[in-house]
Amino acid sequence: MYLAKEKKEEIFAKHGKSKTDTGSAEGQIALFTYRIAHLSEHLKSNRKDFNSERSLVRLVGKRRSLLDYLMKKDIMRYRAIVKELGLRK
Repeated sequence: MYLAKEKKEEIFAKHGKSKTDTGSAEGQIALFTYRIAHLSEHLKSNRKDFNSERSLVRLVGKRRSLLDYLMKKDIMRYRAIVKELGLRK
């Protein structure tokens, strides 16, 4: 699998409260961002992989929903994660 347990722990340790904090919005957004980047690279070389394309669209939607939730709940956390991950919005 492309996403090893160690890589997940690293993402959650960097963006969440701890490496086992998988429920925080920031950690989930960071994980989705990593997966979106991976799928985008995959689709550059496999243009006709429509199942992966659909998965990419769903991940982007999930990340957008979490970002909207975080924006409503705590605007400072939202701005921090967007700046940290380099997202446009």
